[in-house]
Amino acid sequence: MEDKMGSECEGPEMSLVCLTDFQAHAREHLSKSTRDFIEGGADDSVTRDDNIAAFKRIRLRPRYLRDVSEVDTRTTIQGDEISAPICIAPTGFHCLVWPDGEMSTARAAQAAGICYITSTFASCSLEDIVIAAPEGLRWFQLYVHPDLQLNKQLIQRVESLGFKALVITLDAPVCGNRRHDIRNQLRRNLTLTDLQSPKKGNSIPYFQMTPISTSLCWNDLSWFQSITRLPIILKGILTKEDAELAVKHNVQGIIVSNHGGRQLDEVLASIDALTEVVAAVKGKIEVYLDGGVRTGNDVLKALALGARCIFLGRPILWGLAYKGEHGVKEVLNILTNEFHTSMALTGCRSVAEINRNLIQFSRL
Repeated sequence: MEDKMGSECEGPEMSLVCLTDFQAHAREHLSKSTRDFIEGGADDSVTRDDNIAAFKRIRLRPRYLRDVSEVDTRTTIQGDEISAPICIAPTGFHCLVWPDGEMSTARAAQAAGICYITSTFASCSLEDIVIAAPEGLRWFQLYVHPDLQLNKQLIQRVESLGFKALVITLDAPVCGNRRHDIRNQLRRNLTLTDLQSPKKGNSIPYFQMTPISTSLCWNDLSWFQSITRLPIILKGILTKEDAELAVKHNVQGIIVSNHGGRQLDEVLASIDALTEVVAAVKGKIEVYLDGGVRTGNDVLKALALGARCIFLGRPILWGLAYKGEHGVKEVLNILTNEFHTSMALTGCRSVAEINRNLIQFSRL
């Protein structure tokens, strides 16, 4: 498949220069059910679309006559250096779009020097992902299962494999109403490699896996803190009230996220929710963002509003569908180069110089 797709992608007619070019290519080359699975939002997809539109309501305020001959995109997350504040969000079932799936994604992240959050719903085993990219910076995303023993087993496994943080998804106690997936009956064709019961060694069909805990509460976080030394990051927070509770419960980070608009529709766009979350934590823990980032300007705007870094979801899958590991590398390179340009053109020589004064919200 790689050779076949590689030959298809050669030549000037296939020159992809921005992230939406990769989206267009994926739409042409993926099956309808896979395309719908990646692109689909919940209900009317209002939030999915607003995630992107909200960035365009923010305008930049560049500063000039600054020496930008050297621009440094490096930063740190949870104390680990990354080459740019552009990392890979947890998305599932990468083998739907490329045979090597998450192994290719992990290799691309390692080559780029950025963090890859591996999903509970990975279609490759955690061991194979680590073997593919042994030096990569990896976090693990957990959907909390009602069976505490299963959670404990999985967390101890990722810790022993060298994952550096545990990302607990909060916004999916039940699955959002994703109409395309329901029409396509996609879940019946997917299996989970890593979500296995301690009593059973076989993979679990996705449609039988729905036991994500519906009873997870703030006080349960102490149990997770008691069984792991990994920093705990909470993914899916959109309000100052929950951000304040996250600080109170001594977690190490928040990912401001609405699940790419795939869970509860008509919530705030991630970039619109970021401001109140950052204000609420008062610098006590790191805040990250996913949802709607498509350009280097978007990355700059997120950082100006207080995000430590952004995490990319759908664009990574578009890159994977294009040319596997090399496609993901291209997506990351394009976005990093755009971000570098955005920094230079706004007068920022380092990530530390990006601040709230660089932006204003448009009245349009």
